[in-house]
Amino acid sequence: MRETLVERLLRALYSAVLYVLVPVTVYHLIWRGFRQTEYFQRWGERYASYSDEPHRATLWVHAVSVGEVNAAAPLVDALLELRPGMRLLVTTITPTGSARVGKLWGDRVEHVYLPYDLSGAVHRFLDHFQPQLGLIVETELWPNLLFCCRDYGVPVYIVNARLSARSLRGYRTLRPLVSRALRTVRVIAAQSVEDGRRFRRLGALETQVAVTGNLKYDMAVDPALEAFASRFRERAGARPVWIAASTHVDEEAAVLAIHARLRQRWPELLLLWAPRHPERFRLVTQQAVDAGLRTATRTLTRQPDLAEAVFVIDTLGELTSFYACADVAFVGGSLQEVGGHNLLEPASTGTAIVTGPYLHNFADIARRLREVDALCVGRDADAVGAELENLLADPQQRQRMAGAAARLVEEGRGAVQRTLEVIRADMPPVERQDGP
Repeated sequence: MRETLVERLLRALYSAVLYVLVPVTVYHLIWRGFRQTEYFQRWGERYASYSDEPHRATLWVHAVSVGEVNAAAPLVDALLELRPGMRLLVTTITPTGSARVGKLWGDRVEHVYLPYDLSGAVHRFLDHFQPQLGLIVETELWPNLLFCCRDYGVPVYIVNARLSARSLRGYRTLRPLVSRALRTVRVIAAQSVEDGRRFRRLGALETQVAVTGNLKYDMAVDPALEAFASRFRERAGARPVWIAASTHVDEEAAVLAIHARLRQRWPELLLLWAPRHPERFRLVTQQAVDAGLRTATRTLTRQPDLAEAVFVIDTLGELTSFYACADVAFVGGSLQEVGGHNLLEPASTGTAIVTGPYLHNFADIARRLREVDALCVGRDADAVGAELENLLADPQQRQRMAGAAARLVEEGRGAVQRTLEVIRADMPPVERQDGP
């Protein structure tokens, strides 16, 4: 695909605006650094400045943060198995995503932050890592990155692709540029028919879109979860437990109010609380203490005891393990217009699920769970509290929901293999091993 005059002008204007905004990126890193100190580190990577030698060839996967890294995990595992000798680079944007990459794969993959979408930085990134194939997870549509990959001859696929109606509206201003950038992609492997339709409305060609399903259905359930939950119960006791997972700042007061309400009926009730962002760990712990609730944290005590009313999960990468310890899960980001978070994690652990009404990020999964009566949705915080109370009081209903969710997860598997089939034509060849 050749660059047209209109494309050249749009790229030049977009790049000029980004270069004017470079001081804002520095301010952003400083501002985030005061909330999460990891943002003060590795600034060179943000602008594609590297101290090591350039690479010969790389298979590159980009996943913006923790949720996308978790979604990509089954695919990355499959790639490591298929190409064990291949250098595999996983980029993220957030420190929490970086930490998750390290926990999942250690030194089996390389990690750097994806640079800002400045044309010079993108050129340096591609010159340094020389990717033979690029897999972008979900919805990371950076125009300079996509155009430069085309210019360098790097085949790019958007895998596990999703685009909500809200995100589609958000691209309205940049649509003339984004639609052209989107057409540089080999294939958009969409999670659902609706996602594929929205990508086409954004500018993708009919021939670019394939529906491969959601990689999250292929997440492996850790066989150690049962033992983890058993040890948890030995320490915490046989009392009822609910988890408030991936909560955002505007949901925190509601979580405490719901817990206070539920403890009127079950005074021994334990809340497991996992804020979405690490900078909220200390603050929600203090809120629980200020509410007069005996509170412990994963970092300090590892497990709650019989006296604790709240246990804050102030670590990363352990949410699924604690889902397995709870009777009922509230998945956050759904009582405000964040759009919800991963519903398949609690579904895969056999935990009954309750959310608020804002689920546009996981609309397809939420619809399927509701169709099989495996999800309760409250219209507001009071309704969420009522749903949690009903489920805590009804173990048979919890069991029915868990069974329906488990069947749905099993039926949804296969996205990894379908994605591998889509990208097969551009997969780097297997390196021949020299004989003795």
